Amino acid sequence: MAVAAYASLVSLGHVLDNVQHPARRHRLHLDTDQIQSLQEKVEFLQGFLELHSQRISPEMEHLAKQLAVVADEADDIIDFHVVNQLGERSQDQSLHMLALSSFCEDMDKIIEKLYSITEKLMMVKEEWVDVKEQQPIVSVSVGSTEVPSGDKNTMVGFDERLLQVVDELTRDESDLRILPIVGMGGIGKTTLARNAFDYAYIVNRFDMRIWFSISQQYSVREILLKYLLHCKNIKKSAANEVDLAELGERMHKLLFGKRYLIVLDDLWSIKAWEDFKSSFPDNRNGSRILVTTRLLDVARPLGFDNHYLTLNLLDEDKSWDLLCEKVFQQQSCPHQELEEIGRKIAKGCRGLPLAIVTIGGLLSKSNRTTEYWKFVEDNVTSFVRSGYDESCLKILSLSYKSLPLHLKPCFLYMRVFPEDDTIKASELIKLWISEGFLKPVEGKSLEEVAKEYLKDLTDRNLILISKWTRSGRIKTCSIHDILRELCFRESNREQLIRVPKTQYISFPGRPKESHDCFLCSHKLGRQIKIKQVFGGVASPSVCEACNNVYPNLNSLRWVKVLELIYIQSFTFPHHTKLRCLEVNDYCCHDEYWVTGKLLLASTISLLWNLQILDVHLVYEFYDELVVPSEVWEIPKLRHLKLGVHRLPDPLTNQLEGQDSAVLENLTTLSSGAFKCSEEVVKRVPNLRELQANYMDFPRDNRYSLNNLAHLDKLESLYVAYYSHLENIAFPTSLKKLDLSFCAISWDKMTIIGSSLPNLEVFKLYDATSGQVWNPIEGEFLRLKTLFIWNCYLVRWGAEDVHFPNLQSLSLEKVRKLEEIPLSIGDINTLQSIHLDNCSESVINSAMEILNVQRENGNESLYVYVDGKQVTV
Repeated sequence: MAVAAYASLVSLGHVLDNVQHPARRHRLHLDTDQIQSLQEKVEFLQGFLELHSQRISPEMEHLAKQLAVVADEADDIIDFHVVNQLGERSQDQSLHMLALSSFCEDMDKIIEKLYSITEKLMMVKEEWVDVKEQQPIVSVSVGSTEVPSGDKNTMVGFDERLLQVVDELTRDESDLRILPIVGMGGIGKTTLARNAFDYAYIVNRFDMRIWFSISQQYSVREILLKYLLHCKNIKKSAANEVDLAELGERMHKLLFGKRYLIVLDDLWSIKAWEDFKSSFPDNRNGSRILVTTRLLDVARPLGFDNHYLTLNLLDEDKSWDLLCEKVFQQQSCPHQELEEIGRKIAKGCRGLPLAIVTIGGLLSKSNRTTEYWKFVEDNVTSFVRSGYDESCLKILSLSYKSLPLHLKPCFLYMRVFPEDDTIKASELIKLWISEGFLKPVEGKSLEEVAKEYLKDLTDRNLILISKWTRSGRIKTCSIHDILRELCFRESNREQLIRVPKTQYISFPGRPKESHDCFLCSHKLGRQIKIKQVFGGVASPSVCEACNNVYPNLNSLRWVKVLELIYIQSFTFPHHTKLRCLEVNDYCCHDEYWVTGKLLLASTISLLWNLQILDVHLVYEFYDELVVPSEVWEIPKLRHLKLGVHRLPDPLTNQLEGQDSAVLENLTTLSSGAFKCSEEVVKRVPNLRELQANYMDFPRDNRYSLNNLAHLDKLESLYVAYYSHLENIAFPTSLKKLDLSFCAISWDKMTIIGSSLPNLEVFKLYDATSGQVWNPIEGEFLRLKTLFIWNCYLVRWGAEDVHFPNLQSLSLEKVRKLEEIPLSIGDINTLQSIHLDNCSESVINSAMEILNVQRENGNESLYVYVDGKQVTV
């Protein structure tokens, strides 16, 4: 229970910090000294658990369980009093004194309980004196978020298998053939398939490559629909109208005539193949299907002439090579004193690559001492007699137990994602922050702390990196199903997740449809009603999965904040501990909702811990969104996204001497017609990302961006439908600038190049007018990425000196340009040129650049045309 206790204490720390925010000083009646005393005790207990969480004993477990209960009780009590006081607008001083007295009395009880637990912990600690730790302390260094030099999907031990798979997928036989790969869980089937899928020769040979993750529980409709939506073969608005037969037909047409490679990863039955096969045409052109499965009975009948590849466990030498690769980034051990123990550790993993890779991640982050390695050896070999699946879980649990305490809640949270899900790193970071798992670090934002946590977990191979961004950051990640099972076991044992801190609301497709879970927006099977608790809110319905995950739903307090008005009214309940609220209309139909109105009530201030409010409306140019000024009364907001809808002006009816609400935590803001007034700017001093859309808004002085320069921490700016560059005072801190539909003449680009010395990414989406761009030397000195989409540029007088640090050039729908200047290829830092839907002359000039660079010995430049790498 130490993990649950720690997570509850860290979350409570955020709540206590929120209670003491200056903006609440005149709204809440509390004893500041008492709150600070409680906060000091909470911080002490956090530190105590961090130091001693590895000392497992019945007494420690019992006290940790008590600690988790009391921390949650404190959270409940604070929420009760804060919501009552925020909802009470009376100026009656006697009521204020009564509220203060009640709050203090309840806080005294909590403090007394924490003191009692602390005393017992100290008594237990006394018994630990001179008692040796169960294991040496692991030394953890938090690294950067740069791409590591090594390949994350190491193929040590399977190099020959990879070449065999590539060979079999590219043979001359014209008929559609299936190549099954069979082996136990964690043996490397998916890694082998992924390496083959991304192999350069495979990429160039096949017109289309598609990866489908199937798993035991699958939906043919959802899998096909997700892909067809991704490739824009189906509009989101029509998704609910398309049946399975039509989806299969659309997929068949999409693949017809093309040479394609499809991977069906983690297939568990022949029936699963039969459900999909009618969607895959035999084009008689060498198309292939690669299947991974744990079951021989599935692999044998699928393969041509019953042919399939079997992945076996690694032998001792290959196991040792793989372990060395993961620990030392080389296939040998540079520390002679560790080799004998290390070989025993590798042997103890019984040839299972997943176990070896995971143990390797543990050892790579540990003290490289014989004492610690001997501890790992003793624990690995003690699991050998277990069955494979159970043995693997026990081996992997060793890496989990050796995690620093601050990483454990974040790792266990991975259980909430579906099996084989590809997870956006930005989404994962947002959810970790919303759950309150991250302990604040002085001088760093919570987002920066979360990125370091993610980097540490990927370095340990507990979270797998799926995709990198071009700038070297983690874009998407995933978790192996065996590790996910470990998360389930440990989080259930710890009872880690008890209250939903995130709520997803998706509007029903039609006015009379409302059969979604009010927490996750998934369709309801068996409806479970949550009893009405607060605020006159009708009892919401929850799905069985959410009801099982969150046992305390009936103890929460519900308020009405969001209302959708059309012919009838839809009210969406929210509980007062909510930290992330996301709203979308993906399932809506245009003809039903174009005249609808979405209201956020003034009671939104009762969601006093809210950190993320993201309203994403597909039909945002039609829907009316009404946002109250009370949104400025939520000082912990970190991300506020309203799409093209307007952010209201701040409240101005402050009492004399009362501080104006400053959203110092707000780092991301998306709004229509953003008013960059002095009043607004001073209330968002730490903004790092701003998106402003001025479509259908008047061009007058109210919307001037002259005050933008005062946002001296702003790093990313997106502006749409704003053509007056002279009215924008860019902050010099900007690193990324996106302009859309701004009709800016090319000669005005010098304003941007000369005023933004730190600009690294510049993207233009149908944002320019004119046919000639002649850059000036001395501008865009740090630009790394230049992206131009849909313009009428004809002549580009650029040379290497104009973009001396450019790494990536992307042109899409640039059909009038005569050529890419040849000297662009002479930029020493240039790594890639991406051309999509461009003219033949542009493509030819890129090929000429590539040819010249190859002749000059430059092997680091790559050219991609319509998504495929080209060669000379």
